[in-house]
Amino acid sequence: MAPTIADIHAAAERIAGAAHRTPVLTCGSLDSLAGAALHFKCENFQKGGAYKFRGALNAVRQLTDKQARHGVVTHSSGNHATCLALAARQRGIPAHIVVPRNAPLIKQRAIAAYGGQLTLCEPTLAARQAEADRIQSATGAVFIHPYDDPVVIAGQATVGLEFLEQVPLLDVLIAPVSGGGLLSGLCLVAHALAPHVEVWGAEPAIADDAFRSLREGKLLANTNPATIADGLRASLSERTFTVI
Repeated sequence: MAPTIADIHAAAERIAGAAHRTPVLTCGSLDSLAGAALHFKCENFQKGGAYKFRGALNAVRQLTDKQARHGVVTHSSGNHATCLALAARQRGIPAHIVVPRNAPLIKQRAIAAYGGQLTLCEPTLAARQAEADRIQSATGAVFIHPYDDPVVIAGQATVGLEFLEQVPLLDVLIAPVSGGGLLSGLCLVAHALAPHVEVWGAEPAIADDAFRSLREGKLLANTNPATIADGLRASLSERTFTVI
């Protein structure tokens, strides 16, 4: 099940004041090269360094006190993990983070700096999920998926709400794909509030499961793609693929 536009508006209210309303910047030189007016939603200025903080914060703030007592657990190549650790620290609860051994050290250090309890595993989705399941069973922590969760998607979708408020005359939205949490959220916002806006997904040529899945009309996964874009190695889920 995907979130509704009401869920997305509720997420925006829930995270307001704790997540940054990030700026939109422009560049005349890039406009000239592209032959169009380009507007960049600068989520690199978001807390935790990524839009992922929006979804993580929305998820953590919706936990009941009973759920929160046991903390949260996730598996992630870095950005969701970092942002979940920060959101958990703000609420004063534990964050158990499973990270593949080949995740960049800078991301591992950021997770630890925000108080995340790191567990390294082999760099496969099966290993990541198995370790997260083990920790959840041992601690009772709530699993927060990096993207296959309507609460997380609703949080990521607040990027689109802000963008359309800041630049009402947008014609096209382009966003990275990876697991599809951000992209599916943008699709939901555009469909509900600005149906004239085209939404495009961008992904590495060697991690192109979204392109292949849309072409074939069925969900196809990436298999350990060797792309330097470590944050874009995930595959779409049934939920995000259905929305996109």
